[in-house]
Amino acid sequence: MEGGTDVKVNKELLKGSSVILVLSLLNREPMYGYQMIKEMEKRSSGVFQFKEGTLYPILHGLEADGMVESYWWGQVGSRQRKYYRITHQGNHYLKEKEQEWETFRSAVDQVLTREAYIWS
Repeated sequence: MEGGTDVKVNKELLKGSSVILVLSLLNREPMYGYQMIKEMEKRSSGVFQFKEGTLYPILHGLEADGMVESYWWGQVGSRQRKYYRITHQGNHYLKEKEQEWETFRSAVDQVLTREAYIWS
């Protein structure tokens, strides 16, 4: 894979991070499913390769919990796509998860490198 890495990430690590990753993408702009898959792969240099069977259950769960909402959009006479956007509740949840991630990442860095990573 060009520009990617040959190191495989354990699926359990990805599973525990998938919600924050999806919400983070949607915090930038509304997206449709395939667009999210491609953007996730691009932003992670190919490390995160979501499949539709992984992404859509996450999106449906987030929608059921009020974290995202969906809507259909497209030009008249062309293909309509289902877009997802983060809600106010989802934004609040994302901020909590980002703080949790910073704490977790710092603790892991301290153990692995004996140095804390400080977010600016």
